[in-house]
This record gives sequence, C-alpha cells and structure tokens, in this order.
Amino acid sequence: KAALRLPDPWAPQRRPSWVGFAFPPGFPSYHVTSTKCRGPAESRRRGGIWDPESPEDDDRKVRRREKNRVAAQRSRKKQTQKADKLHEEYECLEQENTVLRREIGKLTAELQQLSEALKEHEKMCPLLLCPMNFVPVPRPDPVAGCLPR
Repeated sequence: KAALRLPDPWAPQRRPSWVGFAFPPGFPSYHVTSTKCRGPAESRRRGGIWDPESPEDDDRKVRRREKNRVAAQRSRKKQTQKADKLHEEYECLEQENTVLRREIGKLTAELQQLSEALKEHEKMCPLLLCPMNFVPVPRPDPVAGCLPR
C-alpha cells in the first residue's frame, strides 16, 4: 500500500509565475482604487473598481495628503502641548509635596518636643499631684444659660 504523503511545510515553495512581473515602460498604469463595494453613483462616477489614473486623481491625492499632513502636525503639536502641561503639573505637585513633607517633619519635631516638655511638667506639677483636683466640680451648662425659660 502507498502511504498518504503530505507536503513538507519547511520545503522551499515555488513562486507563482506572476510574482515579479512588471508592465513594460509606457504601458498605461492602472490601480485598484478600493476593494470595497461602492454605491451605484460612485461606481458610475469612478468607472468601477479599476480605473486609469488621471491628473484630477493626482490633484485629489495631493490635496488629501497635504490635508492629512497638516492634521497630523496639528495632532502632534496638541499631544506635545498636553505632555508639556502634564510635566509642568507634575513638577508643581513635586514641589508642593516637598514643602508638605518638610512641614510634616517640623510638626513631628515640635510634637516630640512638646510631649517631652509635658512629661517633665507632669512630674512636678502641683495641680496634678494634689488628690483634690480629681474631684469633679459641677459646672453650669453654658447652653442652658442661653435658652429662654
């Protein structure tokens, strides 16, 4: 019996005969304007999918490319401006962050200093040492004094 033989995927492939083909010089050039289906009006106007290039088409291409180039420049400029603005905002926030961190450091040092001063004061404060100071003294309610009777 003969075995079924599959083609080797790594074997060199033969090129189709049309690859590398070029029209001779002076031959009118044709190009595919689109592979998409067109409506009837555009089909009539353009003459179908294949049509010879005309000076009108060249002018249209040049105008479209120029318009595209200007739009691309505008887009790149806008993107650069946005990046610059973000960079400036980043630098401002970094500066603000640095200032706030410095302030946190100062306040932390002040808190430490005041806590130590309070501990030292508590050791010798006569008001804290006297047991009579811990008896609650009735005080008038400040809100009740303001209300009409």
